[in-house]
This record gives sequence, structure tokens and C-alpha cells, in this order.
Amino acid sequence: MKNIKQLAIYSALFIAGSAAPSLVSVVPSVDINTAYAETKTKRVPALREKVYSQLARAQKLADDGDVKAGLEALDSIKERSSSMNSYEIAMMYNFYGFIYYNENQLDKAIASFENVVAEEGIPESLRLSTTFSLAQLAMANSEYNKVIKYLDSWESINKGVTPDNYYVLRAQANYQLKDYQEAVKYINTAIGLSESKGDVPNENWLVLQRALYYSLNQPKKVTEVLEKMVKLYNKPNYWIQLAGMYGEIGDEKQQLAIFEAADQQGFVKSRSEIKQLAQVYMYNGLAYKAAKLMERGLSQGTIENNAKNQAFIAESLVQAKEDNKAIQYFAQASKLVEHGNYDQRLAEIYINLEMFDEAADAARAALDKGQLTFESNAYVALGMAQYNLQNFDASILAFEQAEKHKKSANLAKQWIKYVKREKLHNETLKQVLL
Repeated sequence: MKNIKQLAIYSALFIAGSAAPSLVSVVPSVDINTAYAETKTKRVPALREKVYSQLARAQKLADDGDVKAGLEALDSIKERSSSMNSYEIAMMYNFYGFIYYNENQLDKAIASFENVVAEEGIPESLRLSTTFSLAQLAMANSEYNKVIKYLDSWESINKGVTPDNYYVLRAQANYQLKDYQEAVKYINTAIGLSESKGDVPNENWLVLQRALYYSLNQPKKVTEVLEKMVKLYNKPNYWIQLAGMYGEIGDEKQQLAIFEAADQQGFVKSRSEIKQLAQVYMYNGLAYKAAKLMERGLSQGTIENNAKNQAFIAESLVQAKEDNKAIQYFAQASKLVEHGNYDQRLAEIYINLEMFDEAADAARAALDKGQLTFESNAYVALGMAQYNLQNFDASILAFEQAEKHKKSANLAKQWIKYVKREKLHNETLKQVLL
């Protein structure tokens, strides 16, 4: 039953793609007026009035939507860059970077921001924020080794508090580089810091943490993360995944409890989820619940009306000792296939219910259709039905056919002896009564 224990484990549910940084607000906005004012109070080269006015014009053009004109204005400034100081050059490249970023030209944006931090005479705050933005842009551009490089540079110059996003970004990059041990260390730090402040961790951080533990083949850790996600976010897919993980770690009772709780909340909706829960019910000996769940899916149109599903309901009802209710489902299944296997099962059920005429008809229908997985069982059922109808010769003929099959040979021989004895006894009794 390993496949049931592992149900609801879909690799697509554990990837960390949704935890990747958004391009929204990756690069902090910088206003030329603010930058100009800062040069009056900070120990950086002056942003001269002439350069300031030209950069302001380029910014306005870009802000007004004329990107081409904005870039042309910057190109014009760049032609005279030999006469500019390091801060002025840095600001020029900064605006190139913003324009390219807003146009989603990430390669050009990264190159521009690299030129910013290459300049010596810039405020440390600008160097720090730009370096971190470079790491985020590299992540968005799938350049994971560069992410690590930029974050190393950022860490070497950072003198303040390290934000949670730093650890998350490192974790994301290491995850993409398949360095899962390193990645889980960083994401755990980010989540721990958030929780220590009394905050609820970002959902995507937990998605990444779950993905990492799954990649590290640590199912108990995956289960613990999902328990937290269920409590914090109460999303249907987290309940289903948690049920699957309990099966993965061998806690079938918790798997059943969580799956039932999910169903009671209306979270078990899809075809695969209904079938999975039905299998869990069967595995835990709750066959009637399995049948009722599949019936619900069938009536809602979620479960396909095919022979396999009809037969599943029928077999569940048989295990639940509801043979009468199983008949209609085996009959429906039989109509949807060309082979006679389901007619054979009908014959066996009719015998259990002592409906011997119906059993004989079903057994003959099974043999007429053919393509039986166990043809001998159909002959045995036919022989038993005919015996109970006191059609002794027909019963013996059926058991003789069953005797030809290795699987049922011994049973058939015993029945042949018994039926012949009963036939003789019946004939003797008739003669005596005459």
C-alpha cells in the first residue's frame, strides 16, 4: 500500500518558483531632486547644477512615458561624461538602470547598476541599496551564481541590521543551484527571525522551506512545515498535501483524520482528491465510506462514469457487506466493457445472495463475452448455481470445464464428486418415493 501512503505528493506542489522575487519594487525609486539635495549635506562629490538639470530632463521624459527620448537625453549626457565626477556618472548610470528596469530589459539594467557601484565617490547608502537590487535583478534574470556574488558584496559593506529578505534571497539562489543544505539554513533563519518578532512568516517562505525539506528527503520536516501552513493559511491544497505527507511517514490514522477534516470543509473536490480519499478509506477498512464518497463524485460529475469507477464502488460495497447494493454497479460496469469479468463478479454475488437463477445467467454471460482474467472462476460459479438449482448434469459439466484450469482443478474435482453423489442420492430418493 506504499502508493496510498505517498498519495497527494506532487512534485509540482513543492517547487519554490512561487517564492521567487517579484520585479515589483526590486529597485528602489530615486528622485533626482533628492539626490541633488543629498550632495549638499553628505561628503560626496557635488552633483553640479548643469548635470542635475540634464538628468532631471531625462527623468521627466522617461516618467512621462517617452522612454526613447529619455534614453537619448542620457546618451547625450554620457557623451560628455569625461568632464563629470564619479557621483554624477553614478547617477547617470542609475537612471539608465531604472529606465531599462522599467522596460524589463534586465541584462541592460544589471549592466547599468554595475556601473553605478563601480564608481568610488558615491554614498554608501546608494552602494548598499544598488548592490542588493543587483542581487534581486540577477535572481529575476535566473543568474543564480551572480545572486550569491552580489549578496557577498552587500554583506561585506553592510554595517546595519541584516533584513529577512537577505536570507530569503540567499535561500532562493541556493535552492536554484541545488545546494539545499545551504538554502535551508538561510530560509530557516529568515523564518526564525520573523517569528521571533511575533510576525507571521511570509507564505512563500514556508513554500520554499517545504520544497527544500522535500528535496532533502526529510518527510517529517515537510510534514511539520505543512502543519504550520494549515494553521496559518488554511488553504485546501495544504490540507490535501498534509494528508499525503502523513501517509508518507506512515501515520495512517492522522492521514485519515486530516483527509476527513479537509472533506468536511469542502476541500476535497477534484477527481484525484476524491479517488485518493476513497483509497485511504479502503486502506483503513472503511469500505462503505469509500463507496459513498465515490457515489458522490459520480453524481456530481467529478468522477467519470466509467467501468473502473463503477467497479470500484461495487467492490467497496461488497467489502462493506452490501452485496445487494453492489449489483447495480457491477451491472453498469459490465455494460461499459466488452470483457465478461464484471458479469463473473455478478455471478459470485448472486450466489452469496442465494439468487441462483441470476447467478447462472451472469456466469453464462461472462463466458459468452470471454476475455476473462480468471475463466475458471466463471465455471465454478456456474457449477455452483446449477447445483443449487438441482441441474446436476449441467453443474458437473461446468465443474469439468473448471477442472481444466490449474487454479481451480482441485476445487472442481471435489465439487464433481460431491455433485455426482448428490445426483445419485437424489435419483435414489425419487425411486424410493415412487
